[in-house]
Amino acid sequence: MFRGFATISFYADDLAAARDWYAELLDQEAYFQFPPAPAPPAYFEFRIGDDEDELGFIDRKYAPPGAANAPGGAVMHWHVDDLLATFEKLLSMGAKEYTPITSHGDSNFTTAAVIDPFGNVLGIMHNPHYLEILQARTRTAAG
Repeated sequence: MFRGFATISFYADDLAAARDWYAELLDQEAYFQFPPAPAPPAYFEFRIGDDEDELGFIDRKYAPPGAANAPGGAVMHWHVDDLLATFEKLLSMGAKEYTPITSHGDSNFTTAAVIDPFGNVLGIMHNPHYLEILQARTRTAAG
């Protein structure tokens, strides 16, 4: 039924500033923007990570009626190899701590989350299960 993560969408009032902030964070430019530049964006998207997951941004004026503007709700965590360094980079770029770095038992699962400068919750995680699946997929692809 569920085949995998497709796109996570964040909202921002200033899409050009959000695009530039995330381009610096991710060290890549958005691969898609609508309408195309030089017009101000209403939507843009990055493809990131091992599966080229889509991180999309929508002008907040298109948010569903009644959508909360305050951070909260579900948190999508992106796997990162160095959680501390990523967390510190996010804070140095102006993100605010939402949840501190938290270890979950002795299983080496560690999470944290920030609020980006545009009001979105961005979760990060060191997830051994993610690495196991990636390693198994790599072995299978190699034959």
